Amino acid sequence: MSSTHALGSLLHDNQEPLLADWLKHIDEAGLSGLSRQEDVRRQAAELLRLLTDAAGRDHGGALAADSGALQGFLRDFSDARVREGFSSQQTATFVFALKRPVFQRIQALHGNDAATQAALIGSASDLLDSLGLKTIDAYQKSREAVIQRQQEELLELSTPVVKLWDGVLALPIIGTLDSARTQVMMESLLDRIASSESEIAIIDITGVPTVDTLVAQHLIKTVTAIRLMGADCIISGVRPQIAQTIVHLGVDLGSVTTKANLADALALAMKRLGAVVSRRAG
Repeated sequence: MSSTHALGSLLHDNQEPLLADWLKHIDEAGLSGLSRQEDVRRQAAELLRLLTDAAGRDHGGALAADSGALQGFLRDFSDARVREGFSSQQTATFVFALKRPVFQRIQALHGNDAATQAALIGSASDLLDSLGLKTIDAYQKSREAVIQRQQEELLELSTPVVKLWDGVLALPIIGTLDSARTQVMMESLLDRIASSESEIAIIDITGVPTVDTLVAQHLIKTVTAIRLMGADCIISGVRPQIAQTIVHLGVDLGSVTTKANLADALALAMKRLGAVVSRRAG
């Protein structure tokens, strides 16, 4: 019997004591975090079962740490650990914590057979090391997916389209404009223009710290897209410093209506719509 199959048999015949020792070590090392004990036990039991199956299969002497079942478990396990706030080190250490119970069990069962003991420990070490590395890889992919999703949500939240009046929409921009944000901004604004049939869109750049050539180009592209939708566009929040910068850069905004603040832009929009606002007497 190969050392891989022998390890599989050892894991199979000693699952309960191995699981108990593993959970004890996890608890002592503080690797459970805020997870419920029943969740930790379920995860450990499932991983131990999958490891037993992987070690017991015949793959020409190779370990089956890359089996589909194990990969699926690691994706779910790592995703759960990311959501619970564990680090990649804590996540991998959860797996590596199984080494001590396995090594101790091997030594207890084969203490008088140095060759068998060495072969089993070598196989166990290879299997758990490979699994630990795959756990780190799965964790990193889960973390990257979470970060990307959060960035997309932040982009959507940072480009709110507000209805100021019937036929008038406003898009206040805070922070720096880049290509990705401009794309989200245009999609949100154009969708609202189409759904509300608004005639005027106001882009307020009061919260934009600086305007360089790239930012100006993004603004021009957005204005062009709005006009292609059959609506008009006003840019508000053009402070003296920004006006000087735009002139210095030689950016042509001559065809774009600009106002110093949002109030002036709204007043102009209502005038174009033929709306009149008056102060109530008394």
